[in-house]
Order: sequence, then structure tokens, then C-alpha cells
Amino acid sequence: MSSLVDDVKTKTPTCTICDAVEEVPAVFYCQNCGKNMCKSCEKGHSTWKPFTNHVVVTMSDVLSGKVQLKRRRECRKHPGESEECFCTGCREYICFRCGMMDHSPEGHRVIDAAIHEGKLMENIKGLRERAKSKKTILEEHIKFIGTQRIEVMKMMRKLHNDIDKTYKECVQILSDRRETLKSRVELWSETFETKLHAMEEESSQTINHMAAVEELVTNGMNVQLEKDALSAHDTLCEKLENILEEDCAKNQPPRGVVERAQQISFRKYLEARELYLGEVEDHKLTPVLIADVELPSENNMNCVARTPAGKMAVGLQVGGIQLYSPAGELHGTVLKECSVHGIGFLSNGRSVVYNAFNKMLLYSPNWKKLDVEFETVSGAEGAFGGLTVDSDDGIYVAYRNPNKIQIFTSVGGNPVREINCDECQPFQIFSFQSQRNLLVSWSGKIVCLDSMGNKKNVLEEKTMFAYPAVCRDDSVIVAWVKPEKGHLLVDRYTKSVFT
Repeated sequence: MSSLVDDVKTKTPTCTICDAVEEVPAVFYCQNCGKNMCKSCEKGHSTWKPFTNHVVVTMSDVLSGKVQLKRRRECRKHPGESEECFCTGCREYICFRCGMMDHSPEGHRVIDAAIHEGKLMENIKGLRERAKSKKTILEEHIKFIGTQRIEVMKMMRKLHNDIDKTYKECVQILSDRRETLKSRVELWSETFETKLHAMEEESSQTINHMAAVEELVTNGMNVQLEKDALSAHDTLCEKLENILEEDCAKNQPPRGVVERAQQISFRKYLEARELYLGEVEDHKLTPVLIADVELPSENNMNCVARTPAGKMAVGLQVGGIQLYSPAGELHGTVLKECSVHGIGFLSNGRSVVYNAFNKMLLYSPNWKKLDVEFETVSGAEGAFGGLTVDSDDGIYVAYRNPNKIQIFTSVGGNPVREINCDECQPFQIFSFQSQRNLLVSWSGKIVCLDSMGNKKNVLEEKTMFAYPAVCRDDSVIVAWVKPEKGHLLVDRYTKSVFT
């Protein structure tokens, strides 16, 4: 519609009488003929006797609205007759005689031109009113778009500011860490320099002492030596010989310093991702493979959790917790006598372990058992379904058979609260860090519950099993598995999907 309006506004009227190949601009308009004319055609039109009474106006006056055009023109076939009728079938104005003679066959409907124009004007009026209303709506919509643009720009500026702030904080952390490491290197450098300088001084003193003894021995040969002098000379010679026979590098002290220095190296921090600035969120993100870690505990792993130090703790069915670096390096095994079915870590570094007897145990950061007891559901009453710890050190234990979740504090004792899960069987349970929500999964369903157990959102794949994990930024990675066909699909969702 905009294009059509522009065409009407910008299109130059052309002569409708000329037979020229190229279009000739129209300069005049005949109100009787209803024709646009160029200068040449207007000259011939004015000199032809039947048209001498026709009213001709300039095209500029027509376009500017200065001249009011006649509403009806004379019939071409019947001069003197006005086109007072309109044929709806042919869509043209005609005179009364044309209507009776040429437009009387069946299918033609001739009406009064004034009636047609009235309907046409009424339709135009309605279109104008609708256009006016639509224009108002669109103007309001444009204003709304403007306000939304301002809000979007505010949010984008905030993202920029947050990224810059985080970047500066990370740079400061790295700068402080760099200075600490360089200070340690300087300390080692001073230590090694002191040792080497002492060795250098000792060697210099030996050279001076050897030179003095050599001089005394040499000077003693210039005089006749008596008995006492001869004895002293012999002693000096023997001392010089001992000095010469000494192996100055028998213990290779300088090389030992170098070897000691070589034992000190800089190892790039494998967990440098801790300083990763963050992520601009989308509702569904593509997971990025960080490392492909092959764990030796095949068909033996019950749970996996991240330690406060950034390591990976793997709970084993046969007993123990294996600790791995993010690169897959095994750093050791703890609690070898304990069959681990669930593990979580508190903010102070302590760990909560759930064993095969439905007992929950608390350990110090050094993996020493603490004298704290939790009144959990016994193995005879319900099957264990999962363990998680929230950002406030709340400990959540899920049971599959009773279909409920118990919440404990780190002081132990009875649960402070319970959540009934009538519509789900909590096989796995995870907590979000920035909100008091829980993620519960079983079979092919993943359900987000608030702190009171109310359902907030559900993800479901009826033909697949769901294995989710909540990341530290509260995004969720889900492995959808179809075991019988060996299919695996990994999706990542932002936290907004579950809020």
C-alpha cells in the first residue's frame, strides 16, 4: 500500500492521445473528454471544431487542486449527453442512451451515477475512518516499540557494565595472583643467589690462600733452610699439595643449586575456568565439550559432585570417593570403607555422604568423620533417591518409595521440613544456586519444584531417560538417553526455562 501511494504521489501524468512509442508528459487536461494531453495534442484538440467548446485546464492546476474537475463528462458517442449512469458490469460511466442501447443485455446492471458515487464515497469514508484508527494504533505501537527499545538498551548497557565489572575483578584477581607468584619466585631467586654467592666467596678465598702458600713456598727456596725453617717449609709444601689435591667440585654444589632450581616449575592452573567471565544467556544453549574424561570406575559409580576446590568427586558402589581434576587426573581415593550413594559439599568445605544403609554422615574437609547424626528414613522404609546441598547449606534427601524429600541442616537430628512428591518419584535431585528451587528427575521427566514442593515447570521425553545436572550458573545440562538404541542427546537450558 505504501508503494502504491508513493507511485500516485510521484508518477507524472502522460498524454493519453499520443501514439508515440515513448510516454510524453501531459500538460493539459480536457474536462469534457477526460483526456490528458501534451502540447501538440492540445493544439490539435483546440483547433478541431467539435471540441472548441470543451473546457481545457492545465495539468499543474489539476494536480495542485486549484481547478475543480467536472464530476461528469459528455458521452463520446452522443455529444450533448452527460454520463449520468454507471454500468456495474463494465465498470464505466455511460449516458442514458448508451445504457438503453448498448448495456441492456442480460448481465449488465445500470444505475444512477450519483448513487454509485454516493456508495463509493461512503466506502472511501469508511476506509478513511479505519485508516485513521489503524494509524492511531500503529502510532501507539511505535511509541511502545520506542519504550521497549529504551528498556532493551538499558539491559544491554547493564550487561556491558556487568561484563566490564567482572572483567576488572578477574584482572585484579589475576594481578594479585601474579604478584604473589612472582614474590615466591623472587624469594627462591634470593635463596639460590645467596648460596651461589657463598660458594663463589669460598672459591675466591681458596684461590687467595693457595696463592699465599705458593708464594711462601717459593720464597723459602731462595734462602738456605735450617732445621726449623726446613720443617716449616715442608709443612707449607704439604699444605699446598693438599689444597691442590682437593676436588673443588666433588659435591658439585653449584650444580646441586641448579638441580634444585629445576625442581621448581610453574604449572598452569588447570582450573583457570574459575575466572571465566560468564555467559550471555539464551533459552536453549549448545553444550560445549570441555574435556573427555575416561573414568576407571565403569559400572561402579553411584554419584558425581563438584568439590569446593573444583575437583570432581566420584562416589563408588564398592566403597570410596575418587577425586579427579577437571582434566581427568586421579588425585586420590578417600573413605574407601564407605559405600557412597550420594555426596554433597557444604560452604565450609565439609562433606555430606549417604551410604548404602540409608545413613547420612558428615565429614570434615580432611575427610574425618564428625560426631553428627541425621534421622533419615531407614532402608526398610524407603529407597534412597538422591542427595543435594543448596547455597544456604540446606541438605535435601529424596526417597523413591515414600515419594518425599526431607530437608536437614548441618547440625543433624530430625529433618526441619518435608516435601511430599505425590506426582513424582524423585530418583535424582539437584538444587539451584541463585534460587530456592529443586530439580527432580525420574524416567523421562524433569520437574522443577519450589521450596514448598509446588510444580513450576516440566520437561518430558516419553521415549527417553533423563539425566540432568545443574551448573553453577543455574543452567541445566540434560542427557536424554535411549538405551535400547544407543541414542544420546545432550541439551543445555538456561535457568529461565525452569522459573
